[in-house]
Amino acid sequence: MKKLLLISPLTSRSLLGADFYFRMPTLGLLKVAAATPEVWSVRIVEHQVEPLDLDQPVDLVGITAMTPAADRAYEIADAFRARGVKVVMGGIHASMLPEEALAHCDAVVVGEAESQWHGLLSDFLQGRMKAIYRQGMFPGLAGMRDADWSLYDGKGYLPMHCVETSRGCPHGCDFCSVTNYFGGRYRTRPVEDVEREVRSLRPFEGRFILKNVVFFVDDNIAGNRTHARELLTRMIPYRLKWLGQASTTIAGDDELLDLCRRSGCMGLLIGFETLSRENLANVRKGFNRPENYIDVIRKIHDHGLGVSGAFVFGLDGDDAGVFDRTYDFVQKAKLESPYFSILTPYPGTRMFTRLQGEGRIIDRDWSKYNTNYVVYRPVGMTPDELFDGYYRLQNAVYSFPAIARRLLGSTSKMNFWLPMNYGFRRSIKRLTERAMAERDGAAGSQLQSTGG
Repeated sequence: MKKLLLISPLTSRSLLGADFYFRMPTLGLLKVAAATPEVWSVRIVEHQVEPLDLDQPVDLVGITAMTPAADRAYEIADAFRARGVKVVMGGIHASMLPEEALAHCDAVVVGEAESQWHGLLSDFLQGRMKAIYRQGMFPGLAGMRDADWSLYDGKGYLPMHCVETSRGCPHGCDFCSVTNYFGGRYRTRPVEDVEREVRSLRPFEGRFILKNVVFFVDDNIAGNRTHARELLTRMIPYRLKWLGQASTTIAGDDELLDLCRRSGCMGLLIGFETLSRENLANVRKGFNRPENYIDVIRKIHDHGLGVSGAFVFGLDGDDAGVFDRTYDFVQKAKLESPYFSILTPYPGTRMFTRLQGEGRIIDRDWSKYNTNYVVYRPVGMTPDELFDGYYRLQNAVYSFPAIARRLLGSTSKMNFWLPMNYGFRRSIKRLTERAMAERDGAAGSQLQSTGG
């Protein structure tokens, strides 16, 4: 039996939350493992929660990486290839920059791997593996094999199952790569298939405040309203506790919000992005209406659901006052869990193409492309003002008094949101210390090199 090793590398710089106990399992490698013929023995190594043995006997290595882990992925690939082991790379970064990835591996899977995986493995066994396997059309999701969660047993993750019910997004926001990678329409998975997978999920062992939570990983679980209604109606008997992502437009659908509550939804991640209509228009997310944000949040709260609001800083219409304005808003809106990011121009996005064309990208160190560093030159403030304002806001919003004011009187599940806030607080403090020390160290080195 041939041995296949699938690897998700550890980034050299922590993502927010990645180094505290809310460690999320990744679904992509489980999908690849599920698509692998049974003549293969499959092992998954998630490097953020377990060590990686570069000397283990293996016939083929598959590596997936998002942009901030790309350089580490290349190091791992180089190490296995030095032993004569063939390496395949995939995932969003390799898909957007396949020629870069090919300098470190034998084959690149561009796009979704499942539809191309059987052919690649067959070619490997016959000694004729191609350099690039490129997805043609975006396939339907019917018949997708369920993830085998036993491959993650004992790996120290948050006890949360990730379930996929759709792929794709028609909006194509400038800073987002989802449309480019998954396509510009919602492809829905048959509700019967999702129900079968949910029914098969095994309880996690161990003692947890909340366990056996399901995270629906779709970029917008309500993108296709008809599908969402049928899906959530089917979920009601299973008494789930679940989280998902949606757009602000869900607030206009009381029936769907009621189905969210009845099916066990604890909260939704909503991409508000910015309080500026000008910014939203400039990044092609004009369907968001900042003047309605408070009403959107109140409507979701009225159905007993929490709101995790995502905001991005450094858009061309932002100035240094954006951080204070955002602090006031999230406290007034009583968001259960605000999530902040520095604008990051990921390869394959319109934002990357535009900023590169304008000569504004100032750092190509992929490990900094994790939304916690400034890798481009903003318009309305200096890079240092963006960096400092971002970390100042993070620490202010996740101070103990600010957490208490936001969560006081909340009707959502406090046994989930309160530990999440404390976990983010702890992670933010460590992340801030590391980021500031790194920046100060770099500035000191620059002074020494110039004789300052």
